[in-house]
Amino acid sequence: IVAKVFDDGSRSRPFGHALVAGVDRAPLKVTKTMGKKKIAKRTRVKPFCKYVNYNHMMPTRYGLDVDLKPLVTPASMEVTKRPNARKEIKKLFETRYKSGKNRWFFTKLRF
Repeated sequence: IVAKVFDDGSRSRPFGHALVAGVDRAPLKVTKTMGKKKIAKRTRVKPFCKYVNYNHMMPTRYGLDVDLKPLVTPASMEVTKRPNARKEIKKLFETRYKSGKNRWFFTKLRF
């Protein structure tokens, strides 16, 4: 999910790039026979937030109606603040997954 775009680049990155967040490790499959503890462990989501060069991004027709702008900012990408931002993104993604919306976003990419 693109949180902020830098079309003209910045001083540290003199090329067009974007601040993005996404799913690093998708949740695993859950069945009826599993206990609560195992289900809680398997429904965890590992998020990431990083800067990506436009050359390494591919636009898609898919969209996700999640507002990450207050969570993922250039100020939150500092080394000391990044783990806190990642925890907030994790909470947002996990509640989204458990609600059952946008299941395609939480599936592992097969290619």
